[in-house]
Amino acid sequence: MADVNRGNRPLSPHLTVYRPQWTSMTSILVRITGNAMIVAGLMIVWWFVAAASGPEAFATANGFLTSWFGDLVLFLSVLGLWYHTLGGLRHLVWDSGRMLDVERSEMAGQMMIVLSVLLTIFTVIAV
Repeated sequence: MADVNRGNRPLSPHLTVYRPQWTSMTSILVRITGNAMIVAGLMIVWWFVAAASGPEAFATANGFLTSWFGDLVLFLSVLGLWYHTLGGLRHLVWDSGRMLDVERSEMAGQMMIVLSVLLTIFTVIAV
């Protein structure tokens, strides 16, 4: 028999039904940072290829990478690298069967954000 209430129920999962959770948001950010690092990697490869191609090509690539926009992209790439690394470590902990309860997994997500910002600041200062 057909479900007569089908039109009255929200689609599942629907954005209006579930509130964002630390674990889901940090997982989505890990995926985003992984893809964003591809862009930064391509910029660095462009810089190396330009260095091998000649002084004119290198001047163009180096000018872009050392501009304010290039500095911003590389700074955010360092942040993404630390965040992505910490996300991988969090998953290794979860794979070992630890920190799977809601409170500690949400705390791990919050710590990923705090530690990635601190490690980025330390990296930028050290370089």
